[in-house]
Amino acid sequence: MRSDAREAAFKIVFSELFSGPSEKGFRSSLYRGAKLNEEDKAYAEEVVRLVSDNLNELSDTISAQVKRFADYRIYAADRAVMLVALAEIRYFDDIPPVVSVSEAARIARKYSTERSADFVNGVLGGIIEP
Repeated sequence: MRSDAREAAFKIVFSELFSGPSEKGFRSSLYRGAKLNEEDKAYAEEVVRLVSDNLNELSDTISAQVKRFADYRIYAADRAVMLVALAEIRYFDDIPPVVSVSEAARIARKYSTERSADFVNGVLGGIIEP
């Protein structure tokens, strides 16, 4: 299921924000735990690759939208989920941007602070509707 693949991609991106590229075993373990099929694994891998390959551009887009906060004040979980969503928005034409934003808010609600879902929704909403 695509939601589970997004969540796995988020976990990988979050991990890589701290420790650099993840090992294949770590990814495989996440995919097994999420019970992803081959198509969903491929999707998660592509999202992670796109975030990695375009990290500076995606981060700059987020930073430009978040004017009231210094980059270091954005929770790592919020940054990771916004990077995943922004990669979807920019590079997957078959996913409506509002779906990416909604899924990002759902993941933020699950893995970050009480107010993170609103923050993530506001930042990404500002990016897709300038």
